[in-house]
Amino acid sequence: MTSDKHNPSKGAVPTIAIVGRPNVGKSTLFNRIVGSRRAIVGDEPGITRDRLYGEAEWNGRRLRLVDTGGILPEEKDLIPSEIFRQARVALEEAAAIVMVVDGRSELAAPDLELVRLLRKANRPLFLAVNKVDSEKQAGLVADYHRLGVKEIFPISAEHGRGIDDLLDAVVAIIPEFFTAEHAANSGQQDEAEPTADEQRPTEIKVAIIGHPNVGKSTLLNSLTSSDRAIVSPIPGTTRDAVDEVVERNGRRFRFMDTAGIRRKGKTHLMAEKLSVVMARKHLEAADIALLVIDATEGVSQLDAAIAGYAHESGRSVIIVVNKWDLVTSGQKKAGRPTKAERMRESKRPGDRDAYEQRLRYELKFLNYAPVVFISASTGQGTEKMFPLLERVADERRKRVSTSEMNRFLESVDFDRASVPMRQRVKILYMTQASVAPPTFVLFTNRSVKLHFAYQRFLENRIRDAFGFFGTPIWIKNRARNS
Repeated sequence: MTSDKHNPSKGAVPTIAIVGRPNVGKSTLFNRIVGSRRAIVGDEPGITRDRLYGEAEWNGRRLRLVDTGGILPEEKDLIPSEIFRQARVALEEAAAIVMVVDGRSELAAPDLELVRLLRKANRPLFLAVNKVDSEKQAGLVADYHRLGVKEIFPISAEHGRGIDDLLDAVVAIIPEFFTAEHAANSGQQDEAEPTADEQRPTEIKVAIIGHPNVGKSTLLNSLTSSDRAIVSPIPGTTRDAVDEVVERNGRRFRFMDTAGIRRKGKTHLMAEKLSVVMARKHLEAADIALLVIDATEGVSQLDAAIAGYAHESGRSVIIVVNKWDLVTSGQKKAGRPTKAERMRESKRPGDRDAYEQRLRYELKFLNYAPVVFISASTGQGTEKMFPLLERVADERRKRVSTSEMNRFLESVDFDRASVPMRQRVKILYMTQASVAPPTFVLFTNRSVKLHFAYQRFLENRIRDAFGFFGTPIWIKNRARNS
């Protein structure tokens, strides 16, 4: 942990780290200040594991909040020790620290040890005694004076009680050079708000999705060149959606590592159920989904179901076949042969064409999605991701003029579509109604639902003419008099 006093993160917006033992209410406090349900909250300890960031404003000052996992300083197990490492990163970039304790529980040795560690960070330290829901419970604070923290505030994160006093104190003590005025005088510029003279780079939101343990967090760390997410061989390590911003060639990419999505019957803990709900919520907030598939396992029914979530929500999709290095090296998992291994019985190991052909068969509805073969752990193939993401993002927002669409319609031979005559319609004209995803409206002579073969034929012709690489196309039908 750095000993430099007030070593802030980049920019003029100060970072406030929220730390504490498991299940004391850190995420509830984070959500209360940020003003949204950004972090998963529940009664099970240890729900938050990675660092979560959010922004808030108090008395005209912008603040950057970071919610950390529950810290157990002496814990040696993999996930608790990784949580502690993630929390240390948050402390190093923080301008101030808010330590949260549970006012309804007794002061314990881990609290004393945590305060000792936090003092080493040389940051202003505030103690928030949580779950003090009324004046009658104010006496719960008394025991916590033994921690020796000068700034103590009784709060109720759930009900919002006392948080204004806490934030007033935090804002008042943050060093003056964190103000926006200092940033302007020193020539620094806050990354989050470029000046009006600068063109704001387009932010491309990318959700990394897949079932547990396919390498989503490893891919996030590889793409962001950091240890942003906790990685372990234990399925379900990631619970909240962890995001990180990367700038390449003047464009911003916000990567969101979502929790692994399981079958409903396989999800038991409340935290796991919530994490699946949040994963789908963050998927729907993204522009592009990176569907990660374990190359050593092949495409499973769960992979197809997760792919369906992305397709039906209108996200653009890139299929990422991870752990390809294990396939090319001939390594196999113990136990029964996987679908991928059975597929290769008559093919040479590492035959990409054969693998992709089988994958396309299993995921027919993603025929528009490009496929990349990578190893997130070694970085092999990941350098192709950024140009591909840019291309897919641009195709997602491509617009075709109505005149172009009508010239296109005149060139299409609809007699080639394998549709029964009674279910055919005559397309009078066609227009693109919206982008992201590209949505086309057909004005026809009959108010009937388009036959799937007719719709597929038209979609294929649109792609042949205009591309729309990596993105689904939505087609809607309206009768001329409707």
